[in-house]
Amino acid sequence: MRFRWWLRPRVVVWPLVAALLLTLGLFDHRWGMFDDTTIGLLKLGSALLAVAALLASPRLGPRALPVSAGVAAVASLGTTVALHVVSARSVGENGIYPTEPYGLTEPAALLGLLTLVVWRGRPVPAAATALALIPAIVLRPLAEGVKETTAVMAFFFTLAATAALGIGLTVRLVTDDRRRRETTVRLEQRAEFARDLHDFVAHHVTGIVVQAQGARAIAVGRPQLVPPALERIEQAGVRALTSMRAMVGMLRDADRQGDQGDRGDQGDMEGPALAPLAGIDEVRSLVEEFAPVGGGRALLRIEGAFDDLPVEVITTVHRVVMEALTNVRKHSRDFTEVEVCLLRSAGRVLVKVTDDGRPRPALGHALGGGFGLKGLAERVEMIGGRVEAGPGTAGGWSIGATMPVGKAA
Repeated sequence: MRFRWWLRPRVVVWPLVAALLLTLGLFDHRWGMFDDTTIGLLKLGSALLAVAALLASPRLGPRALPVSAGVAAVASLGTTVALHVVSARSVGENGIYPTEPYGLTEPAALLGLLTLVVWRGRPVPAAATALALIPAIVLRPLAEGVKETTAVMAFFFTLAATAALGIGLTVRLVTDDRRRRETTVRLEQRAEFARDLHDFVAHHVTGIVVQAQGARAIAVGRPQLVPPALERIEQAGVRALTSMRAMVGMLRDADRQGDQGDRGDQGDMEGPALAPLAGIDEVRSLVEEFAPVGGGRALLRIEGAFDDLPVEVITTVHRVVMEALTNVRKHSRDFTEVEVCLLRSAGRVLVKVTDDGRPRPALGHALGGGFGLKGLAERVEMIGGRVEAGPGTAGGWSIGATMPVGKAA
């Protein structure tokens, strides 16, 4: 499924982060944090290391990120110790601290690293790195000793570190939950394909068996009818094998337990009746049954032939229409018309569902919901297609799916 490039967080967030760090760095420099003394250069190096680790974090994996952040934390703690030693000596000699011990650039970078490490890092390295980052953030103001101003800043940094830790943990839990739900959707889609494959094979094999029995029955009395019957059997077998190869390819990543379940279903030839395969008639029924429920009218427009589509394509067309109409019921309000357009041309099938309503506010959309749409995109991509969803050109919402037809599918 394609997304607009300007909605990607990396495109917007990281330039803003870099601009913020540059602004804080210029402010610290103007404040006299990074003078030409040894201590000033030491603080500059520590701040640059933290900033570099933060800006490089998008390219680091869950193992490298805690290591990079840990190096920045250790360097910051080492700088804090050096500042404390210099402070103690300076106060002992003339009672004046040589330079300001803390700024804003380095704590801001370390806070960002703390959030990212807790969010994206491996559990054990992330916990160890967080234990180094928190004191690196909190202890810097206390490098010149415990005073009223330094204690206030240390308390402020403690609150900021706690907030960063909480944000990182929250995003991590939400991301893990979302990943589990997406995996569940993906497995459900594969299970549905397995059921479609089971129904399809049984449907065509049953037809082949019936035609073979008929050919055997007429072989003695009317032998001239046997070759056409054998030709029909051959054509049915070729169609079945073509679609079955495509559908089995979609299921190649299914787990061992799923494969065993499929074998068990195939062995039970006397089980309950098989569900009918979804076709163009079922699509018409979806549209006809939608109108009294949605409050507006639904129109179906078909261009091209849809009766000879491969089973994996027509069942996906049915699923696209069903999911799109479900989204209209759930998320659109004040709509008066829903148009379902099916177009077949040039070796591809286009399914487009549009409505003229207004989006209904929903917490799920605010948090990046739409697992039904994600599952739909997963299914369409399995047969080489793509899904596009977004506001319609004339208002409302539009869902479109394009799928190839033929062996390439």
